[in-house]
Amino acid sequence: MDMKAQFFTINSVPAVLYGEDSAKGWLFVHGQMGHKEEAEAFAQIVSPKGLQVLAIDLPGHGARQKEGGEALTPWAVVPELQAAASWAKARWSSFSVRANSIGAYFSLLALDTPDKALFVSPILDMNELICTMMTWAGVSEDQLREAGEIATDFGQTLSWQYLNYVRRHPIHDWQGQTCILYGERDVMTPRSTVEAYATRHRAALTLVPDAEHWFHTPSQLAALQAWEAENM
Repeated sequence: MDMKAQFFTINSVPAVLYGEDSAKGWLFVHGQMGHKEEAEAFAQIVSPKGLQVLAIDLPGHGARQKEGGEALTPWAVVPELQAAASWAKARWSSFSVRANSIGAYFSLLALDTPDKALFVSPILDMNELICTMMTWAGVSEDQLREAGEIATDFGQTLSWQYLNYVRRHPIHDWQGQTCILYGERDVMTPRSTVEAYATRHRAALTLVPDAEHWFHTPSQLAALQAWEAENM
């Protein structure tokens, strides 16, 4: 289906708005290695229902890959998501969030409770994840504090500044309607963590057998799209 797409910037951040003019919409927040155009697949599902989808490129991603400047850190992302949310709320009477992976964590940091939230493979406890990655890398807190940053052989750079930010800035306690799609083989967020979050926030949790953190196979993508259509 041909989709109306408007490309512009919000405070110099590349953005795209999918769908015809509407009073209701979704903010789509991509994850690491993602980009704003990923929102088009979600827009294909919700646009026929009269909803728009707004997305931005997070620092170092999409149209911003060649930028020298901000890395994908919460202190860089939070004000950008807040600006995108303000843009959306000024135009829509209903504001919801669809977020992937670390995009869910950033959303929980940056935004007040939306009307609805759809999270795919969400990072729900960043402190836990960083500590897990430190264990994988054999790095202690004392070592990280002394070094400041430590590169790992699995592609992530451990940062003492990042860990301290996470501990000083707890995520918002959303009480709105939340739906979570989680792959049972996800190693980034333990099943116990996602189940505890779902119980605490009365979120609807859908488990996908044999799926990992990244939904990418045809069967996984089919499950994702069916879940989106059911819960939009």
